[in-house]
Amino acid sequence: MNRIRLARYGAAFGMTALTGWGGAVMAADSPHETSYRVNGGTVVIPASSQARAEDAGIRAHSNVRFMVSDSIRIPGTNPPTNAETPASLACVYSFVTPVSGCAIASVTAVPTGGSKLVVIVDAYDDPTATNDLTVYSKQFGLPAVTTSNFEVAYATGTKPAQDSTGGWELEESLDIEMAHAMAPGAKVILMEAASSSNADLFTAVTAATKLAASAGGGEVSMSWGEGEFSGETSYESYFDGGSNVVFVASTGDSAGTIFPSVLQNVIGAGGTTITRKSGQYAGQTTWIDGGGGSSADVSIPNYQSAIKKIAKILGKYRGVPDFSFDANPASGVAVYDTTKYNGGVVDWIAVGGTSVASPALAAILNSAGSFAASTEAELTKVYNGYTSTANWTDIKLGTCGNNGGAKAKKGWDFCTGIGVPNGYGGK
Repeated sequence: MNRIRLARYGAAFGMTALTGWGGAVMAADSPHETSYRVNGGTVVIPASSQARAEDAGIRAHSNVRFMVSDSIRIPGTNPPTNAETPASLACVYSFVTPVSGCAIASVTAVPTGGSKLVVIVDAYDDPTATNDLTVYSKQFGLPAVTTSNFEVAYATGTKPAQDSTGGWELEESLDIEMAHAMAPGAKVILMEAASSSNADLFTAVTAATKLAASAGGGEVSMSWGEGEFSGETSYESYFDGGSNVVFVASTGDSAGTIFPSVLQNVIGAGGTTITRKSGQYAGQTTWIDGGGGSSADVSIPNYQSAIKKIAKILGKYRGVPDFSFDANPASGVAVYDTTKYNGGVVDWIAVGGTSVASPALAAILNSAGSFAASTEAELTKVYNGYTSTANWTDIKLGTCGNNGGAKAKKGWDFCTGIGVPNGYGGK
């Protein structure tokens, strides 16, 4: 696709072509937001989500994008009417009794499961996190936000600075809202790293792991990543062992694989597209920009090598994603975010990227309630039962990577892994 800067949409959002919304100036060597056209609108990729080869092994990027509809050129005071909601997602993925069509405008039943902890690891401080989650929960009939079900924690004990562009804060709003939506009975902790550097993020991962383990189990979601790099397998130690903690990471929003989703002890969360006809759910296909592939360095784990059909595809190396969830911004989820994005107010907006998938899938595993001893134990169970149509929906249509570098097919593939959840069984 032709990716362009949002010059023609700048006036609608109060942004300038070179400095961002409201004139927030970024350093000369900092990445800038980019955008591309889709049917009915423009998808914006924030600066925080720009993947740069030189960052591999040093710092991570978010995997979040948002949709600017042609018909609604300004941020809304209400959720976009075509954005998926907790109720519509619960219907699509059979977390409630499905209603024919799962129409966004009419379904109301939301998930009710969840316990213990879902810990979200992100970079920088989101000053409006509690407020935004409160508004989101009230809008969609989720449990009210209290200190018993939501908390912001600082990995170093000191509140981090904000991301000057607001991209990471949009990421954080998305993550906590999806986690609360899919596991409303769990406590969600937003663990804020001091920056997006690997050193700071893995300090936050360590802190998140300790909290989840002390609670008797839980999930740690990481909606960020970077290109694979030499020595990446040394980070497996952050995810080794038991303690009933399961780790989930986004597989990225472009062709190929990213760290840490390729590690053996991390679940790689891929992306799909929800398709609708006249507002009615019509199924799912791949998301063409969804990350996936065969790792360059990480050896194939036992849970994949034990499945002959999958091992034949992968050979010697780890493959991702493991399983997937809605991620295409064109079928994005409603998010409420009042931290300014490049100086402009966002409020309600439709958001996509595999950053939707990581917290959603982490929360779904939480609601399933098995609290596996480790990520490896969780994935062993999943792969042993991945052909069950009662528990998983195989995605067989579409392409992904390099505008069609891989194709969906029956069984495991590089676009969506084993497919998407169908209820809580087998998880």
